[in-house]
Amino acid sequence: MKKMHIAIPVAVLSILASELSFAGSDAKGCKDHPLFTRMNNYSIFDCKSRYDQLIVKFDNDSKSDKNLKLEGDLTSLSYGYDSTVPGAAASRPSELQVIRNYQNAGKAKGGEVIVDKPGYTALKFNREGSTVYAVVRGYNGGAARIYLDVMEVKAMTQEVTANLMWDTLKKDGFVSLQINFDTNKAVIKPESMPLVKQIVDLLKSQPALKVSIEGHTDNQGNAAANKTLSLDRAKAVITAVAAEGIKADRMTAEGWGQEKPVADNRTEEGRAKNRRVELVKK
Repeated sequence: MKKMHIAIPVAVLSILASELSFAGSDAKGCKDHPLFTRMNNYSIFDCKSRYDQLIVKFDNDSKSDKNLKLEGDLTSLSYGYDSTVPGAAASRPSELQVIRNYQNAGKAKGGEVIVDKPGYTALKFNREGSTVYAVVRGYNGGAARIYLDVMEVKAMTQEVTANLMWDTLKKDGFVSLQINFDTNKAVIKPESMPLVKQIVDLLKSQPALKVSIEGHTDNQGNAAANKTLSLDRAKAVITAVAAEGIKADRMTAEGWGQEKPVADNRTEEGRAKNRRVELVKK
């Protein structure tokens, strides 16, 4: 008897492999957020908790002014559907089922649905002394994956102080600062002004200190434009510091653009580290 060979499309194999990779227990250290219990047959395959930004999309254009750009303590959970459970493959929920389940669960805990789109929803919770947002996304027809982001909106705790800057300058001769700017602009974001204030405090506490303020970018876009942008951002920091009573002649500006990366530009995390401002002791 001849053996039969059945060709399975590559796309189907890819989906099957993806689902099988989610089978079993949750990824190490991952657990559900207290606001939501998971749907049946889902496991967590990735989780992160950090201070970050969350965009709530009222408009599909991520750059739209209609969207909320929030900052705070963000928990991100990625769920995968486990089709290896007996009977689970035939009962995987649709994206609509997922969205409605999370909306109903959120409303039961006092949440308000503020965005309701196919495969995407956002909820707002007014908790004791804080505001919490949750964003849920379904993915891969029939919700093979669910992505949940929950953010408690709050200001970032200022960890880089004038004293720490001075200690680092004495030791290394420079200190790297994550001062954030508007995209492709030399406008300092409001959340970075406390860090600028620490530069002011440093220069007030060390009246003989002179520094070079040096801007750096990632490698996205045109190299020449990045060099100009990095210089303009360094100048913007000098202007902000000088506005607080520090003499401008104690500071010089330098723009290096993408010439001196400190991390891998192939990843978003690496690019974020490369977008920085350095204080260099003169």
